[in-house]
Amino acid sequence: METIDPKEKLAKANKKLGLKLLWLVGAALLFGFALVPLYNVMCTVTGLNGKTNATADSAKTHLDAKRTVTVEFTSSVMPGLSWDFYPKQPSIDVHPGQIATVLFVAKNVANEAVAGQAIPSVSPGLASPYFKKIECFCFTRQELKANETREMPLRFYVSPDIPEDVKVITLSYAFYNAVKTTN
Repeated sequence: METIDPKEKLAKANKKLGLKLLWLVGAALLFGFALVPLYNVMCTVTGLNGKTNATADSAKTHLDAKRTVTVEFTSSVMPGLSWDFYPKQPSIDVHPGQIATVLFVAKNVANEAVAGQAIPSVSPGLASPYFKKIECFCFTRQELKANETREMPLRFYVSPDIPEDVKVITLSYAFYNAVKTTN
């Protein structure tokens, strides 16, 4: 009968444990990379976290002139982006189905060109599937030259299917520094 050296047994066990830990680290990395796209898909589908549809078909809507919804606008600029950014008006009253246009102002206060990307959020979350953007500066990356100021339009409507108890919608934009990537 052959005896196994305890050192060899320990070495095999350590190698097996090392491979398991390496597999665990690899799975955690894959999960981390997949989490953001999965989260975005889930938020877009469910309306969670105020994510809205990127575009809307305004031809399918009808006007509900019997009621109004107040749409409030807020804005913020994240650290690392040297811009001033704000809505030209704090709120607007719209009839569901009515197409409205509002303007936001962005000013690059840096002495060099800087690009930014706006991320929208709608609250209450229940209202996000009913907030339809037709045209929005948030669809694309925005680049401003040094000290340039630009008015950026947002065209939208609130779907007539929005629940009657939703009277106020807040649309918030956060502008982030958009690092240029090369492909």
